[in-house]
Amino acid sequence: MRVGVCFGLLGLLASAAVAAEPERREWTVDGTNREALVYAPPQALSNAVPVVFVFHGHGGNMLRMSRSFPVHALWPDALVVYMQGLPIPGVLTDPEGKKPGWQNMPGVRGDRDLHFFDAVLETLRKAYKVDERHVFATGHSNGGGFVYLLWAERPYAFAAFAPCAAATRQLSQLKPRPALHLAGERDALVKFEWQQRMIEGLRKINGCTGPGRPWGPNATLYPSASGTPLVALVHPGGHEIPEGAPALIVRFFQEQMRPKAP
Repeated sequence: MRVGVCFGLLGLLASAAVAAEPERREWTVDGTNREALVYAPPQALSNAVPVVFVFHGHGGNMLRMSRSFPVHALWPDALVVYMQGLPIPGVLTDPEGKKPGWQNMPGVRGDRDLHFFDAVLETLRKAYKVDERHVFATGHSNGGGFVYLLWAERPYAFAAFAPCAAATRQLSQLKPRPALHLAGERDALVKFEWQQRMIEGLRKINGCTGPGRPWGPNATLYPSASGTPLVALVHPGGHEIPEGAPALIVRFFQEQMRPKAP
């Protein structure tokens, strides 16, 4: 993997101190220009801060995701990155690959999106003080599928995951990690029965053997003796991200930062 960062480290540090909204950044990864919107709180220059990666769905983009899924506004103390995908054929839509999205399996397109993630995380580590114990990922639809791919291929880079309206064929490859899975009961694209199987599979992987308990609106928490809980956030809608769901995802990530009981 060859990576070129198209913005200077000093410039990134200077802009972070005054940034109130995510700012566009560019990378060159394996000879291809990539971009993301980056929000960095001022304290990230001196104190270790959590990091949240956010991935749009197929046909979406980083700007719309930053507005509809505003993690930086909900958690202003976190360093938040809204990644931008490239045109790629979709599994369920856009077979010609005219719209931007993410690889859904290892090896696709030379693992260009996994390399993109690696490059961005490396840049953040150099420019800011990253709390390595608290790096998170969330995404919707195809972006949620890429979150599952990161879980399978980069499990030890993350503290927790929150895929939304997504599924994966790599379920057996996942290591136990705290997770929140969001699903719509009327999802006509990523069928609800597929996502129900995902939730049951995640419970087994995370060792969530007991009954669940209410955790929030439409949400059930399945505790795990190994510290890898699962929240199933099942709403009555379709493929969309319901209002209030981003705040619940942020709350879930924040709960994974609490000190463990002795």
